[in-house]
Amino acid sequence: MISIIVAIAQDRAIGYKGDLIYHLSSDLKRFKALTTGHTVLMGRKTFESLPKGALPNRRNIVLTRQQGLTLPGTEVYSSIEEALKHCSPDEKIYVMGGAQIYSQALDMAQELEITLVHDTPSRADAYFPDFESSGQWRLVSREDHEPDEKNPYPYSFLTYTR
Repeated sequence: MISIIVAIAQDRAIGYKGDLIYHLSSDLKRFKALTTGHTVLMGRKTFESLPKGALPNRRNIVLTRQQGLTLPGTEVYSSIEEALKHCSPDEKIYVMGGAQIYSQALDMAQELEITLVHDTPSRADAYFPDFESSGQWRLVSREDHEPDEKNPYPYSFLTYTR
């Protein structure tokens, strides 16, 4: 089962200069709750942006074109297809970015776990691919939240399936 997990702005922006645009406490807690005990798959730049390296209590898979690269606490592969050959059919895999990896994984995914931040950032250089226009995705769960002291923007947790 391949699930994409992402926080996006209303214009599908996800990042700027290699960093996330939004840092919502509730989004980070949800990310941890959903992915712990499962596999996370990410690109090298996303891995390098993690403050403490490999995420604990998860199998960490990193994709890179750099031959021979080794990263502590991870398995490194050159493509999504190669990585998936090393995963079992019943393994839940959360694709966690970045933009190029999301684009490659979108057609393979069965589920999208989206935190939609009800805001449009003034600057962004990375975007989540358009998935809504395909008509393939069905919204199965929506949880709306107002801003609070730890979450400065209104946001919604959305789950889509094919």
